[in-house]
Amino acid sequence: MKRKNGIFSRFYIALCLIFFYLPILVTMIFSFNSSKSLTKFTGFSLRWYGELLHNGEVIKAVYVSLTIAILATVISTVLGTITAIGLSKSRKVVKELLLNINNLPILNPDIVTAIGLMLLFSSLGFRKGYLTMLLAHIAFCTPYVITSVYPKVRSLDPNLANAAMDLGATPAQALIKVIVPMIKDGIFAGVLLAFTMSFDDFVISYFVSGNGVKNISIVVYNMTKRINPTINALSAIVIAVIAVVLIGGRHIPKLLEKFQGKRSRKVVRLVTVLVALALFAGLVRMGQTAGGTHVLKVYNAGEYMDLELLQEFEKEYNCTVVYETFESNEMMYTKLSGGESYDVLIPSDYMIERLIKEEYLQYLDWDLIPNGKNLLTEVKNRSYDPGNRYSCPYFWGTVGILYNKNVVSKEDLQEGWELLRNPKYKGNLYMYDSERDSFMIALKALGYSMNTTEDAQIQEAFQWLIDQRNTMEPIYAGDDVIDNMISGNKALAVVYSGDASYIISENPELDYFTPDQGTNLWYDAMVITKDCNEVELAHQFINFMLDDESALSNTEEVGYTSSVKSAYDEMIQGTYEGISSYIPDIDNPDNEIFRYQKPKIKQKYAELWTKIKAE
Repeated sequence: MKRKNGIFSRFYIALCLIFFYLPILVTMIFSFNSSKSLTKFTGFSLRWYGELLHNGEVIKAVYVSLTIAILATVISTVLGTITAIGLSKSRKVVKELLLNINNLPILNPDIVTAIGLMLLFSSLGFRKGYLTMLLAHIAFCTPYVITSVYPKVRSLDPNLANAAMDLGATPAQALIKVIVPMIKDGIFAGVLLAFTMSFDDFVISYFVSGNGVKNISIVVYNMTKRINPTINALSAIVIAVIAVVLIGGRHIPKLLEKFQGKRSRKVVRLVTVLVALALFAGLVRMGQTAGGTHVLKVYNAGEYMDLELLQEFEKEYNCTVVYETFESNEMMYTKLSGGESYDVLIPSDYMIERLIKEEYLQYLDWDLIPNGKNLLTEVKNRSYDPGNRYSCPYFWGTVGILYNKNVVSKEDLQEGWELLRNPKYKGNLYMYDSERDSFMIALKALGYSMNTTEDAQIQEAFQWLIDQRNTMEPIYAGDDVIDNMISGNKALAVVYSGDASYIISENPELDYFTPDQGTNLWYDAMVITKDCNEVELAHQFINFMLDDESALSNTEEVGYTSSVKSAYDEMIQGTYEGISSYIPDIDNPDNEIFRYQKPKIKQKYAELWTKIKAE
């Protein structure tokens, strides 16, 4: 019986280890993949490590992550240790109160802490950047250090410090030479916990950072918007760094015990010097952005611009561009309404309409944008901004169906959006994980406007999506659909036309179409905020992005349809020749642009979408 239990226990432990470490192993293996695929290994190569080393954004992010983690670890460890020792000497009522308060940030969801810190810094007038990220990391690491150190302090004999002072030690000597050595295990545990949490943090860092300051987590998150295999190389290096820190944290205390006296003091001095240098480097980095004569702050979606263009613009206009990215229009709006300031934004049509209504934007001076003459007629004077008083078109496209020509028959394409409910393709479908796009599909399939506010029509669309979920068993996916469709994992997927163009260029067995019932015709555009500090430079930036060469470079890098005629023509005759998704369908009268939704309508859609995905 014991033997059977032993075999089961070992099997269970092996499964747990596989579950925990297999994803890490796969990530490290694919960091040496020769192709772009994140799912198929085609051969050994150091290609992505080479590209990683030449990626300036990643190098800066590594610098920020390491210095922030070191400084936050040292400061939070000192604060946490002193607090834990102080709590052990406090009265019971005070002790319990402070311990409960200390547990609040640990139990709080990260998003709550992040938004709270963002609002705090905004209300105090702090400039978002290196300093705000450092303060935030200290704030959320310190409670964990207290939690690690306090049990060790509590287990000490309370008379130790008094005995040391009775023997002639000063309070400082009693602390450093008696108390600290007795609780060093708890301190080292706090150090490791603080470092790994700071180095790995994303949510809090995302909300409190600004002025181009990004850590590794933010950069990796932005990379996931499109296929970027350098993610694997970067992740493998991060894993190696964390492993070294954990192993070092386990063995360094033992090594220090072997080197007593002068050698020990030399080690401590060396560590102190290194920390001081890190602090100095952090302060220098904090002031780098502020030191520029002209600084332009640009806020765009992740993986949505050729970053080399920013360097060219900086050289041409002798300025500094602080470039930040957002996950969604809603995320951009949250930071903007939270007090964050930017000069140029690149949001979508419906969000531009909202920003205009709420007076976040200023009029464009088209006399300062002579390259406006390069714009396609089809992208100008749209419903979200008649006359383009506030916005300059950037990219545009449609939402449609990507399908495998060898699996999906041409006859079935006649069904339009109902193709997504054809039982023949059950379990072979990716739906885009977006409430607006999913309800757009259902409403168009039913013959309604995708901007409807009528409850009966919304409920009918809700039932359409419920029936689809039950019939088709779709996978609701995000940007990961790109690599999955290139690899041929499914036969059907709902995608944006720009993603479809890239996917088809990588996998010619796929094609794209927009149903006759109509679809979402979307536009992203450049706008200038009302509180822009560099109005002339902002207009120069927009004008630069409309230059023929800049526009071509941008659309080649991103893959989405350019709003500049010369770049558009060259792409449809060259790189994307024969790929229909690069040419948005503007002839269908049933195509629509998303309009701004009032909060109650948006909430209704969100609640119904939650129900669809909950079962």
